[in-house]
Amino acid sequence: MAMTEEAPAVPFNETPADPIAAVREWLHDNWDPDLTVAEWWERLGLAGWSSPLLPSDAFGRGLSRADSVAVMREIASFGALGPPSGLGLLLAAPSIATHGTPEQINEYVRDIVTGQKAWCQLFSEPGAGSDLAGLSAKAELDGEEWIVNGQKVWTSLGQTADMGMLIARTNVDVPKHQGISWMAIDMHQPGVEIRPLHEMTGHAMFNEVFLTDARVRADAVIGGTNNGWAVTNTTLQAERAGLGSGGSGGAAGANPGTISNQLGRRCGDLVDSSPKKKAPKRVNAANRPNNNMLVDFARSEGKLDDPSIRQDLMRLHTLNALGGFNAQRLKALRRAGHDIPGMANISKLMMSDTVRLTRDLGLRILGASGTLHAYTEEQRESLNAATGNPMLGMVTGSALYAQAPPIYGGTDQIQRNIIGERALGLPKEPNDDKVKPFSELPKNV
Repeated sequence: MAMTEEAPAVPFNETPADPIAAVREWLHDNWDPDLTVAEWWERLGLAGWSSPLLPSDAFGRGLSRADSVAVMREIASFGALGPPSGLGLLLAAPSIATHGTPEQINEYVRDIVTGQKAWCQLFSEPGAGSDLAGLSAKAELDGEEWIVNGQKVWTSLGQTADMGMLIARTNVDVPKHQGISWMAIDMHQPGVEIRPLHEMTGHAMFNEVFLTDARVRADAVIGGTNNGWAVTNTTLQAERAGLGSGGSGGAAGANPGTISNQLGRRCGDLVDSSPKKKAPKRVNAANRPNNNMLVDFARSEGKLDDPSIRQDLMRLHTLNALGGFNAQRLKALRRAGHDIPGMANISKLMMSDTVRLTRDLGLRILGASGTLHAYTEEQRESLNAATGNPMLGMVTGSALYAQAPPIYGGTDQIQRNIIGERALGLPKEPNDDKVKPFSELPKNV
């Protein structure tokens, strides 16, 4: 949608002294299961409860991450439908709220918190993953539009996105970090081709995206032309904080955007009010066996008395507890006006350790049957019938998926580099990419 002078102003939502009491009172006054998802999300988003982590003048409530997680849990325990899921709330909204103009916040963040638009992330390229600033997708200004050409890869949920967080090179004659712009690109245009990438889990959450003369409005550049690296770092920081150990939890929402076809549904139909079942759901990025499930699983398999398995169960419990303690430490320090440098990166590393330990522990409990995995619903039913073990699919799915978290959102090696350089003050490896124009740097081929 084009920005107009008649666009409604961004509402200011006060930061409550007691967020839990405030959201509970608001839910009593506003929750109605007979509303459509779109109607409910408009109430939730404009009141600042879709993402209370956002600033009060950017459709949020200005809460800490820990308080925001507590609010999400309160929404879930109340029995209301949670906010829109996806990368819009996790990454795009905080980036635009931090670097965007009031007009851009009103245009883009409003549609995110109300679930009208779903977003994807167009960052990594075949030749620019760990060295993200080495990207080569190029945008050239043509009047009031940028013309973009290039290829992106590992684009999560690109097939269901309305908008994309695109970083593209807008100046090749300056050092590589200085010639990048962060843009909001419309994914529904002829110049955008999305191809799914099938993973060894059997799913296709990631995609590769080809941009051929795709167009971006000139006023859709967030943070200013050639200042995209600063915006990108805000996006990456939000990603690492959201993915890290101790950084998640809350109410489950429906899928936003025009492709999901959920905006017109009755929101009460999407709230799970049934008793919690012990049977596992299919594994995805947010659903892996937790410590308690693995304890029960080890007990049922007769492995709970194995001292090495007991030790690793305790290690897993300790990692999860430390993640929670780190989140509480950060919350307390920020309330006192301090911070813990590198905590988002530390949390991301801990998450990688957690998923690897979960993988290894689950497969050790399974034994030889851990070599079996089902990729379709029909195969899952057959495997469950043959083994009588419904946990098998969750454990093997988690094991196959465990290779991804240490890579996406910045590899473990990148996290260690950032901690060393930015938190500990260690010197960078010597290179001249900060001073030499991008056009003169050797390129990955």
